[in-house]
Amino acid sequence: MRVVIAPDKFAGTLTAPQAADAIGTGWRRRAPLDDVVAAPMSDGGPGFVDVLHSAVGGDLAATNVTGPLGEQVPATLLLHDGTAYVESAHACGLQLVAPTSTDVESASTVGVGELVAAALEWGARRIVVGLGGSATNDAGAGLLAALGAEADADLRAGPRGFTDVTVVDLRPVRQRLAGVDLVLATDVDNALLGMFGATNVYGPQKGLTDERIQAVDAALERFVVAALGSGLAQRKVADSPGAGAAGGLGFALLAVGGRRQSGIELVAEAVGLRERVRAADLVVTGEGSFDFSSRAGKVVHGVAAVALSALRPCIVLAGQVLIGSREMRAIGIESAYSMVDLVGSAAAFDDPEESLAALAERAARTWSY
Repeated sequence: MRVVIAPDKFAGTLTAPQAADAIGTGWRRRAPLDDVVAAPMSDGGPGFVDVLHSAVGGDLAATNVTGPLGEQVPATLLLHDGTAYVESAHACGLQLVAPTSTDVESASTVGVGELVAAALEWGARRIVVGLGGSATNDAGAGLLAALGAEADADLRAGPRGFTDVTVVDLRPVRQRLAGVDLVLATDVDNALLGMFGATNVYGPQKGLTDERIQAVDAALERFVVAALGSGLAQRKVADSPGAGAAGGLGFALLAVGGRRQSGIELVAEAVGLRERVRAADLVVTGEGSFDFSSRAGKVVHGVAAVALSALRPCIVLAGQVLIGSREMRAIGIESAYSMVDLVGSAAAFDDPEESLAALAERAARTWSY
């Protein structure tokens, strides 16, 4: 039988290509005659550039940019056929700050703007920015500053820097990006502000305390008014789906003419996932934690949707499974298998590749014929 293996990263342990390799290794142990096809996936978050490079080729360009707290960090762009692919997590990702960091009010997206500037210097006429996994909550102010925005406040200092901002001039950024197709690839559809916005939903995950949420959200609203005005048309940008992605990076990109595209759909198209699935008998996807958040724009949900449209069964291999059978079937998943249940938490983290391979071998006993 033909099996397509299309996992996301297993956060903190395996990249998507590593996960696909481990699943393939385990599957072949049980079913050596099966035709196993690897198609690592991403939704725009960490691993975006690596996954696309493995799928479409192109040239990797290494550079150094400003990290979320002002330090220099290495980053990589993918250049392919006139398009530059930028991974925002390279410049402002959670992996660049300490797990106990409480500096989110000072964290900046300047480095993402520097990556976009580098893409322009290398002649890209289409720039795709993968959003996800950020340590920032500055509404993309740092990115805009790096691209030439002018203001009466420090846009490079995180939300703390523009508490009293009244004027932000985006014209230099729009002029610099004139004629460029700017795409934000994101897995979330949150607005920038309010109860379901970037600050309220994702701020606590980045170290923002409950006592500071209202003040930071208000600072972001002042930034929006300073940049776009207070009319309904201007407010619509902040309310747009995806504006709250990556701590508001989505808002900044939309404000200067960017357009949003589902990260999983963009990657699925690049790797030819629909064609591969139509030619398969079974689809295997996976991620570190298969839970309720997997149902909203994540890789597992996107891959399952592709499998369902092709009338192919889809199963999930995950570090842990925190969703019931009824809920998983509602999104097109036939079965889900947990590494923790098979080998225990310690082994799953100490040797994730072998643990995932063992899980794939077990799943093959049921699904291969």
